[in-house]
Amino acid sequence: MQTLHVDADTWMHRLTPRVKLVTLAALGILLFLANSTALLGLANLIGAGLYFRSGLSVGEALRRLRPILISIAVLSLLNLLFSPFHLVVVVALRLTALALFAAAVTATTSMAAFIDEITVLATPLEKMGLLRAADIGLAVGLVLRFVPEILDRYRAIREAHEARGIKIRLATTLVPLIILTLRDADNIAAAIDARGIRRH
Repeated sequence: MQTLHVDADTWMHRLTPRVKLVTLAALGILLFLANSTALLGLANLIGAGLYFRSGLSVGEALRRLRPILISIAVLSLLNLLFSPFHLVVVVALRLTALALFAAAVTATTSMAAFIDEITVLATPLEKMGLLRAADIGLAVGLVLRFVPEILDRYRAIREAHEARGIKIRLATTLVPLIILTLRDADNIAAAIDARGIRRH
């Protein structure tokens, strides 16, 4: 499997995962409390500055952002049918800024560090008997590792459609993508159970 982590040596790489996750959560709350387009625009500039200094080339950085930016654009166009223009712009700026900050965090934090930190944060819940902290860390790690895999599979499906001269439609790309993803999920679950990582 691939990872979104970039092997570089920047000041963000040297921050602990806990600091980055807590800061990201705080920024998410502040972004959704803010209604000023100027303030949200500034947040986007700061987020872009952090993300593009994470060690990625500009082309690769834009390629990673493209799916989420397209999703935000489609959502914004749909919202225009039901909401005022100013509100749509505010929501789009919030989501874009949050995506940039989150992308900067994932690019500068290794998967092992993510899993370890999530496991530590979930330990109090394990002591209460609600869950196993290791399972939560594993689940979050698998979700993050699956993101680039799913994007690569989607691109492969699109290229296969283009090579056969088939018009690309949501139904003809989404169905095989879901089937491939579920098949991989079953294989990974079987591998986890075979190694005795999960109790249940």
